[in-house]
This record gives sequence, structure tokens and C-alpha cells, in this order.
Amino acid sequence: MIAFVRGALAQVGPRTGACWAIVDVGGVGYQVWIHSRTTNALPALGEEVKFFTHMVVREDATQLFGFLESSERELFGKLIGVSGIGPRMGLALLDTLKPPELVQAILQGNSRVLALAPGVGSKTAERLALELRTQLAKWRGETELAVAGTRGHSKVTEDVELALLALGYTPNEVAAALNAIAPQLANQNQTDVWLRSAIAWLAEQE
Repeated sequence: MIAFVRGALAQVGPRTGACWAIVDVGGVGYQVWIHSRTTNALPALGEEVKFFTHMVVREDATQLFGFLESSERELFGKLIGVSGIGPRMGLALLDTLKPPELVQAILQGNSRVLALAPGVGSKTAERLALELRTQLAKWRGETELAVAGTRGHSKVTEDVELALLALGYTPNEVAAALNAIAPQLANQNQTDVWLRSAIAWLAEQE
């Protein structure tokens, strides 16, 4: 098992869809499959990078899937342990939702948000929530995801974020809305107030 690879970033593949990076480790190039959000956080070519890796061995291929945080690799391992969730779908889930958002959606059984990931249908999303809810509740309490939250927001804003995603807004739109309304709602802890304000702000941008 290869737990991590560290070396010079030699090449990055397509920054959308099936993304990969090649890491030069002592003159040997390791191809690591990553999701598109990871590509945006990579250093410049030639600089050092470290991927926490999950190795998948099959009859026809051995592949490394890489993550910049060990907690994301652990979450990936739990995702692909669910029947019907392969490595590509696991990457798609982590590309669509950041780890705190993904865990929150699973804990809440929010299959509509989970189904936003490419290739994840409603039945798969329901199975994902059913099989991982209890396991992730315990795991989240043992990792930094328990306090990380999304951009340091409270549970209220996490709930609003998931509600907006379920309404069809993109992650970038949701992030912009929450960042825009946060200053005037700093002392407000009612979910419906945040949700109405976010929707109103998004409507103004159309």
C-alpha cells in the first residue's frame, strides 16, 4: 500500500473531468488521479507536492487516487466502501461537495444534494446516506471535520448551504451568496432568515 507520494509536480492533466497529476519522486513519475478542486490548489510545476493516496488494485490496472488532506483520503475510502460507489464516483462526490458539506448531507440523509454529483442517481444517494450515516457521525467527531465547517460558518449556514444546493444553485453561487450576506447577519442564528437573504441576493445577481 502506498500511503502518500511526495515529490516535484511534473505535469497536470485536464483540469475538468478525469484529472490527474504526475509526481516526480526520485526520477520515477507517479500518476495520481485527483478531482478538479484539487488541481486548483496545486503548486506550480516543479515545486514540491504531497498527496495522501489511496491505491486501488484491479486485474487490469493499479491506480493511485490522491488528496491534499489525509481526512479527505479517509472519507474517500469510506465512500468507495459503499456498494455501487467506485473510485470515479467517489472523486465526483468530493469534487461536487467539500468534505464538510458532503458529510453533512449524508448525516441529514439529503439525497437530493448527494445526487448533484455526476453519475449519482437518487437510489445511489439514498444508499450512500443509509450505509454511512452512523459511521460518519462517529468518524466526524474524531477528525478536524468536526470543527472545520464550511469557511468557518456555523451549523445554520451549513444548513442554508445544503438547502441552496438542493434548490439547484451551484457551489460557487452558494459560496458567493453566503460571503455577501454574512456581515449583516453575523448575530442572526435563524436558518430561515439566512436562507431568505441568500435567495434574495442571488436573485439580484440574475
